[in-house]
Amino acid sequence: MNKRKWLALAGFMLLCLAVGGLGGWLTAPSVITWYPTLNKPDWNPPSWVFGPVWTTLYVMMAVAAWLVWLKPETTRTALILFFIQLALNSLWSFLFFGAQSPGLALIDILALWLALALTIHAFFEHSRTASLLLLPYLAWVSFAAFLNFSIWQLN
Repeated sequence: MNKRKWLALAGFMLLCLAVGGLGGWLTAPSVITWYPTLNKPDWNPPSWVFGPVWTTLYVMMAVAAWLVWLKPETTRTALILFFIQLALNSLWSFLFFGAQSPGLALIDILALWLALALTIHAFFEHSRTASLLLLPYLAWVSFAAFLNFSIWQLN
């Protein structure tokens, strides 16, 4: 494989992990001060679960986007949808933890879920593997949306 392809993979990795890093940076202060004061459902996962899950998902997102990017017939729409969902992903951390607004974050995560579902559909046309790599992310966002809704309702 040529150097350009490996650089593209590195670029997608860097971008996705940077979004995760930004989310962690926005989350860190509120996880210590604000988040513990919220009422949460009994099934709320322990805090240590989120880092490894999100890191794994960001790596899978990067590989999925790269696999689609590799296809010469890839439409710009597929990658634009990917970048939209990535932006909505980043916005959620700001809204939930930065702005401390579970209500606004809920609206965002519903938009994220829709954008992600559209991304998976668009990716499927170019790489079934890429679309399959995003399914755990969709499952996690579905879970996170329900958790976000529950926290919003309890507070």
